[in-house]
Amino acid sequence: MNVEHSVRLAFINHYGREADFIVKAPGRVNLIGEHTDYNDGFVLPCAIEYATFIAVSARDDDKVNVLALDCNNQTDSFFINTELNSHSTQTWSNYVRSVVNELQKSGYTLSGSDICISGNVPQGAGLSSSASLEVGITYAFNHLCNLYIERKEIAKIAQAAENNFVGCNCGIMDQLISACGKQGQALGIDCRSLDLIEVGIDPSMSILMINSNVKRGLLDSEYNLRREQCYAGAEALAKSSLREVSIEEFEAQKHTLKADVAKRVEHIVYENARTLEAMHAFSNNDTTALSKLMMQSHESMRDLFEITTPEIDFLVDIIANVINTHGGVRMTGGGFGGCVVAFVPKVLVKDVIYAIESQYEQQTGLKETIYTSVPSTGVSLISA
Repeated sequence: MNVEHSVRLAFINHYGREADFIVKAPGRVNLIGEHTDYNDGFVLPCAIEYATFIAVSARDDDKVNVLALDCNNQTDSFFINTELNSHSTQTWSNYVRSVVNELQKSGYTLSGSDICISGNVPQGAGLSSSASLEVGITYAFNHLCNLYIERKEIAKIAQAAENNFVGCNCGIMDQLISACGKQGQALGIDCRSLDLIEVGIDPSMSILMINSNVKRGLLDSEYNLRREQCYAGAEALAKSSLREVSIEEFEAQKHTLKADVAKRVEHIVYENARTLEAMHAFSNNDTTALSKLMMQSHESMRDLFEITTPEIDFLVDIIANVINTHGGVRMTGGGFGGCVVAFVPKVLVKDVIYAIESQYEQQTGLKETIYTSVPSTGVSLISA
């Protein structure tokens, strides 16, 4: 049974009526441009086919009822048009409450609803299951209450919800690509202006996401430390953000920075340049250039930003040995585990999967999980 059908059926069984509509909000994978988003830099994500599905029906009162199929059918209920100061003890429901809270703070008038949520975005893999949920809930209330919110604003509301209520100081990339993704395209995002650059992806290529299944115990503390080091670097160089630092300026002044800070700044400055180059390379399906750029990105995350793990490095080596210059591979996401992303000709996908399955677990003792996708569309109404 596919996710759309299961969420539709569960809604009927739980609420005793059919849903008025269903929203589909995709997860995402970042092809290149890591940790550049909170430095006002450039990223190149695409929406993926894995998504959160949200079935919704209007109510005559101001109560919101929520059923989460993927969390052992847990439920939550709360009233809108009241100040949502209280957090639920159920982590998942805070993402729903956060969106309602942010919409109300922004002055939108909401009405009650019955909601059922399910999805197939892998959780804990760095593919933005939380952002897809936030964007999906925002879009659902946008449609339900005729709010006429534009897609970029939906992303901003979803990001603010996570920042202010959930308490995670994330950048805008995850929500923006879930809201604005295009079928068959990646989106280059200028994280300062939020300008979007459509980047075509050759249909003869596949995107593979390989979850290392490394437990990501250091992610939160180290992520925050990397942010602090980047901000310290910008301050030391008298810039508002590392986006303002050119390669030439960095090379001339890097000797003035503390050693760790200099390494973090070097990654960001060169990663921004790589991301801009990669936009052209993806558009032209220049796999030789992409092979080089994605490997440089990975090596920079390994040696300068220091966020990879031996297991992640091994996965990258396995894939690189199969595809050579016919595609690209790198770690993607916050680091310390999570996923590798590979850009692979469809004719080589089976070879890549075979190489991973025959080597990774034997070497690391961990069993990988492999996902394939093509660039997908952003949040959408799939049933009305």
